[in-house]
Amino acid sequence: MSHLLSITVARAFDPALRATREALAENGFGILTEIDLQATLKAKLDVDLDPQNILGVCRPTLAHAALTVEPAAGVLLPCTVVVRYRDNASTTVDVLDPQAMVTVTGNEALTPIAAEAAARLSAALVQLAGLAPM
Repeated sequence: MSHLLSITVARAFDPALRATREALAENGFGILTEIDLQATLKAKLDVDLDPQNILGVCRPTLAHAALTVEPAAGVLLPCTVVVRYRDNASTTVDVLDPQAMVTVTGNEALTPIAAEAAARLSAALVQLAGLAPM
């Protein structure tokens, strides 16, 4: 099993980031955190990096269910989505596969919860794939 769900879309970075936020929301995820790696590394280390944002996303019902069966599952939350510059005409969106929670914890009770999260995140990626270029 790969640890990533990933797609490259034919969109520049900013429109792809906006579309990613929208697709996640339409599939039931809220964005709890957002880190602009390009700005952060420039400010902290004075290095140049192509645009890349890390989104910490959560569907509260799934987070609650995971914490109910595995109290330490919080270290694996929220779900991580990375939107990263590929070139002027395309952007890659990577998602840490929630099913890795089962592998990391060894708690099989997380399987249906992780499967639902993965299905919803995959649906968001499919939605992104169907968008026309901007």
